Amino acid sequence: MRTIFLCAINNVLSGSCPEDCKFCTQSARYRARIERYNFKDPETVLAEARRARSQGALGYCLVTAGRGLDDVKTEYIARTAQRLTEEIPDLRLIACNGTATVEQLRYLKVHGIQSYNHNLETSQRYYPQICTTHSWEERYATCEAVKSAGLSLCSGGIFGMGERPEDRLDLLESLAELHPDSVPLNFYLPNPALPIPERTIGHSEALEIVRTAARRMPRLSILMVAAGREALFSGREKELFDAGANAIVLGNYLTTEGEAPDRDRRRLEELGYTVAESCHAS
Repeated sequence: MRTIFLCAINNVLSGSCPEDCKFCTQSARYRARIERYNFKDPETVLAEARRARSQGALGYCLVTAGRGLDDVKTEYIARTAQRLTEEIPDLRLIACNGTATVEQLRYLKVHGIQSYNHNLETSQRYYPQICTTHSWEERYATCEAVKSAGLSLCSGGIFGMGERPEDRLDLLESLAELHPDSVPLNFYLPNPALPIPERTIGHSEALEIVRTAARRMPRLSILMVAAGREALFSGREKELFDAGANAIVLGNYLTTEGEAPDRDRRRLEELGYTVAESCHAS
């Protein structure tokens, strides 16, 4: 019986980003109608993490808005991770906090972070069309720093932002060069406030991306379908797993509601899958 990994996301610092990423509602430039707040109380994060674990989440990602880590963010993530590790030792902690140095990443690792997520988002060629306040090369360098720090690398991208088919293949090739342990595949979620007006990818193209990623990176531990899954694959989740995906996001995304966790669990059971209880599940 095949095992599926579940990962939950906690947006612990929301909506304060000065960058101009055209796909992101957390950019303050676009004034999207989202909830904005400073750092969550670590005890609130702990309660939310316990709930996610009880629902089957094995991975738990602590996300902050903004370009990257600074001293305040680094210390907050480190202390929150330490608290979660003490209370929920079987939860795999992931941080997603933007640009980071090797030293910052090592500090997070010492305090309980096991994996760092930093997406390339799209191809090197197309990136200037979706963001001008920092470069694709900066993102790639952070991914290399993750590996130098001895953390597990989680890196993926977003499809359907107006890129060409060649850009999608180039992104997957760049990811393969990094040898990540996990790759999240996202499909653009349109928002009226954002400069990218619509999702430029359909079901069949999205499914082919999953297949291509699985073929190009056959040794991946985790191939996850994340944002956009509900829009493109609701009721058709088996196609994703047949194509090579073995993980999904449980619950809500950063600023967008996801599927109800109970519904996803029931669907997996109906399809004959089990939920992973260990990162070493097959």
